Amino acid sequence: MLGLSGATKKEAVKNNSGVQPAGQCGTWVKEPEGGLFTSPNYPNKYPPERECIYIIEAPPRQCIDLFFDEKYSIEPSWECKFDHIEVRDGPFGFSPIIGRYCGQQSPPYIRSSSRYLWIKFVADGELEAMGFSASYNFTAGRPTFCFMLLYAVSVMFTIVKDLLHQ
Repeated sequence: MLGLSGATKKEAVKNNSGVQPAGQCGTWVKEPEGGLFTSPNYPNKYPPERECIYIIEAPPRQCIDLFFDEKYSIEPSWECKFDHIEVRDGPFGFSPIIGRYCGQQSPPYIRSSSRYLWIKFVADGELEAMGFSASYNFTAGRPTFCFMLLYAVSVMFTIVKDLLHQ
């Protein structure tokens, strides 16, 4: 699912984290050229008791390459139970999980298998740290897989809609 083939970082990226005004966090990111997003207050300590959800959407038939900056610090804990970043391969909180990250080592390079990534940053009420900055760009994906994912999502919505109307 993850691979390093042909991955390169973008030189100049736009911060479209949606953290305006300060203290808010999370956004639906739909920039055609890629960009970056950060935890609140980065590179200063992030505030306590925050949950930020970032959904990155690539253009059709593209996948997402996600890179976390080396200047990274999230409260470490066993299995990242407290402060953490969770990355999922798709547009939903129930999409397949790629990983859950915390500590002092930035997460590895991530490539989505479709045109969406769902990223959640959680800060509890205890220790705060510097947080993260992440950049992303897009590469040509596998159109058949992206189509199959889109078809599966539409079937799922149809089933849920039918269940709600019973």
